[in-house]
Amino acid sequence: MHAMQYAITLPADYDMRIIRHRVKSRGHLLDDFAGLGLKAYGVRERGVDGSPVNQYAPFYLWADPEAMNRFLLGEGFRGVVRDFGRPVVQHWQGLFHRPGPAADAPPRAFTRRTETLAEDADAATVIARAVAGHEELATTNGVHTTALALDPRHWELVHFTLWAHDSPRSAGDRYKVLHLSTPGTGRLGTGRQW
Repeated sequence: MHAMQYAITLPADYDMRIIRHRVKSRGHLLDDFAGLGLKAYGVRERGVDGSPVNQYAPFYLWADPEAMNRFLLGEGFRGVVRDFGRPVVQHWQGLFHRPGPAADAPPRAFTRRTETLAEDADAATVIARAVAGHEELATTNGVHTTALALDPRHWELVHFTLWAHDSPRSAGDRYKVLHLSTPGTGRLGTGRQW
């Protein structure tokens, strides 16, 4: 599994109905994209849920790294580049994925939180604690899906959780889910991935 996200920060007075329309008219195009586990079409709106910005920031869990490459070099992402410029694409190696009790409900929100490992920390110990936290989180009412991934270049963890209801403030940056594509969630694996 690989996690991936890009964020397109928009002007403060940007009409977010444009993004909603874009997702409504194009979101279904990845509903059967081979190799994609899931894509959460996320937005943040300035002044809502503590967001300081308007932002379109989809989050992906890929079952197949070749599919991620096919997407980034294909027509769908070319449309993003054409309309908004080429965004920085963050990606992380998957460490943990598990559906939660609300996996059958449509998610309303997702949270994303990054955590940089201290230079003197034992990476395996920190990651084991983070996995244990996600194992517990995966049993929480309202959790649709939770995942943990690592960027070893910066020794950064990303904590990602889809929620069937509004997300808790303490969980990280909060995004509203406009659409969820799930063509290959069964291929993401369940539990610890190392």
